[in-house]
Order: sequence, then structure tokens, then C-alpha cells
Amino acid sequence: MPQRLPAVSLVAVPGRRRRTIEIAQEIERRGFAGIYSPSMFGNMSLCEALAWNTTTIPFGTAIAPIYQRTIGDFAQSAAVMHEVSGGRFSLGIGVAHGPSHIRMGVTPGRPLGDIRAFVEKFRAQEGLGTLPPIIVAALRRKMVALAGEIAEGVVFANASRSHMATSLGVLPAAKRDDPDFFIGNMIPTCVSDDGEAARAVNRRTLINYGFLPNYRNYWKEAGYQEEMQAIETAIAEGRKEDVPKYFSDRFLADNTLFGPASKVREGVEAWHDAGVRDLIIVPSSAAGNQVKALEEVFAAFA
Repeated sequence: MPQRLPAVSLVAVPGRRRRTIEIAQEIERRGFAGIYSPSMFGNMSLCEALAWNTTTIPFGTAIAPIYQRTIGDFAQSAAVMHEVSGGRFSLGIGVAHGPSHIRMGVTPGRPLGDIRAFVEKFRAQEGLGTLPPIIVAALRRKMVALAGEIAEGVVFANASRSHMATSLGVLPAAKRDDPDFFIGNMIPTCVSDDGEAARAVNRRTLINYGFLPNYRNYWKEAGYQEEMQAIETAIAEGRKEDVPKYFSDRFLADNTLFGPASKVREGVEAWHDAGVRDLIIVPSSAAGNQVKALEEVFAAFA
């Protein structure tokens, strides 16, 4: 049986935005499961371009911080993309993190309450046409449970495969078993025959997440107390440059994909077996930029 291809994370890097659309079209031609864009560099704008420049592939934001636009503006843009694409767009939303709140100049409330209120007000918008499904970004189990209650899907980022059964256990069985309920995870991925170089890339990818308390608390819950305590000690002592080395090999094997193409393909299947039917690989390269990383992914899944 042919392998189920994952979805791909795509970012419209300044100076390469037209090239990004061409890459998206190549992702579609190659049969990948979807294209999902994280919040940097205008992911709503990228998704609007995908609505016009692709024809069959599902796509969406993963995630759009709920504080960066008014709800009415989100709804109008989302309705346009959903209609133009023939229903292929999904609005992935989340509360984001402390540093992004500072950049946006917002003071968030309680995450669960803010997400619930956003979804209620979003769906109450009238006269815009059909609104897209909502996918809620989550790490801890309370947000996962809320996604199962009010949304059409849940998406993790940098989750632990060994902990996924526990995380998904709070979803209603009907949602876990429903193929139309999105269950995704954004997973750092580096395809390289040099396994040590690939691990080093993924360590660098995770640096900023190591500084975020919500991620450290999740990873402690997932069984990485020793690693997270070492990171917290390094931060407290001003040794920020030491943070990457505390992402152990055991941690990386559970939270990222790396190594030769065959190992990465096996890892994708392992994530599917763990219940993540909508895996989203986030490509990085040991030998170049995002374009090079995507070329390596294309070769791995050719």
C-alpha cells in the first residue's frame, strides 16, 4: 500500500513570496495531504493566495492568533477563502504565546475563555456566506477537550508522540474516530543522511519554545521533567546559549523527525499510528533554507 503523505508547513518568506506559491503548487501536484501556514509573515494572506492558486489541496492557518485581528475581519477573510477555494480552507486559531502578545500589544484573558468566546462570536457573523471549519491549537488536555467540544479539529505543535494517547484521550470517542475531525501536529523535520546534523537542526528549531513556560509544562507532563528542569536552571543562571543541548536525543526522537528519508517516512507512519491522522511536517535543512528543505522532503516522499 502506498504511504499516506503528510501535510506540509509553508511560510511566505519575504523576497520569496511568488516562489512560495510555485512551491505550494508543487506540493499539490505531488499529492501531499495539505498545506498549513504558521503565524509568521502573514499566513492569512498566504492562505488567500492559495485559495486562488491551488485547486484541490486542503490548506489553512496553523495558527492565526485570535488577538491579531477583529473577529469580523477574521470572518470576512475566512469566508472569502472558503468560498473561492471550494471549501478547502480551515481556520486554525490559537492564543499564541507571551512574546507574541507583547508584539501585538494585547493583554489576553484566560486562554480557554478567550477561545470559546472567539468561536461563538465568529460563528455569529451573518451575511458573509459559509464560514470555514475551525481548528483549535492545543497543548494541554483542557484545551484539547475544548477543541473536541466546540471545533472541527485540534492541532498541536511540537507534541510528544509517546504522550499523544493521553492527550487525545480527552476527546469524545466520536471525534477521535471521525475522519472529518482534524487531528494534527506540526512536527520539526530534517531529512539528512547525517543524523547528528539533522538532530542539531531540530535542536535549533526548538530553542525559542524552550523559553516558553507553557511548552515546558507540557513537556514535563509528557515525561521530560529532567530536560525541562535543566533548561529552567540554564535560563535562571543566564546560560541561554546552553538551552539547545538539553533537548536530549530521547526527547528529539519523540518530538521531531530527522535522519535519512527512510527513517523520516517510518516516523510519519508512527505518528499516524499514534492517532495523528493529519501530520504536518515543518521542514528544515542541514544544508540550506526552506526551499532546500522542501526539495529534500519532495525527494524523501517521491
